[in-house]
Amino acid sequence: SIERELDGEYGLRHACKMGREVLDEAGKALRPGVTTDEIDRVVHEASIERDCYPSPLNYFNFPKSVCTSVNEVICHGIPDYREIQDGDIVNIDVTTYNRGGYHGDLNETFCVGKVDDDGKRVVKTSFDCLAAALALVKPGTLYRDLGTAIHKVASANKCSVVRTYCGHGIGSLFHTIPNVPHYHKNKAKGTMKAGHVFTVEPMINLKGPGDYTWGDNWTAVTTDGARSAQFEHTVLVTETGCEILTARDNEPVMTWNEDLISR
Repeated sequence: SIERELDGEYGLRHACKMGREVLDEAGKALRPGVTTDEIDRVVHEASIERDCYPSPLNYFNFPKSVCTSVNEVICHGIPDYREIQDGDIVNIDVTTYNRGGYHGDLNETFCVGKVDDDGKRVVKTSFDCLAAALALVKPGTLYRDLGTAIHKVASANKCSVVRTYCGHGIGSLFHTIPNVPHYHKNKAKGTMKAGHVFTVEPMINLKGPGDYTWGDNWTAVTTDGARSAQFEHTVLVTETGCEILTARDNEPVMTWNEDLISR
């Protein structure tokens, strides 16, 4: 039953709550001088402590337990021995897989030390883009309409939307239907219905929308070298709107608080 899938001891809600806790632990460890490898270790250990497996690890040969995407990296950055520097923007993307067989997926971009105004703008814009999209989530909304809301917020802030990577259905599979594009005039199929669970995760670039992938077959970077930021939640369509399954405990609706992402 949908109730058991959602609310069972190891249901979807639990997987998402564990993901939230693990991301919060990773965020606490982030500061200038820390390597992304250290963030990876924190994520791995926090996942195992919660009786979860870090979904990225060995997913199509991805070598680590978390994605860490710094500055011009759009997504899927691989943790390594580079030290985070004062002024960096750092996205940490966590997915946890629980004993019940469910994945919970979320990410946040953190401002480390003294980030310049452009950096702050792209981070805040990516947050606002996700919030604008989630405000539309309810039964009857077309999946393709989220891209228009995201586009409006991004362009109002002189930023652009990455087209290559999309939100996705999630549950007992890490990535499944529906496909949830973030850009304007997309051709996504489908209408939201109560019970649907998916991620929304707009990647917002300071300059152009172009991306390319490094020879490691994972790291996606901006073509122009300008910075990119992202926020992600896993959401459930309810009868009246949406429930953010990966929300903080006291934040049922996304609420901007710079202190929570400043390091």
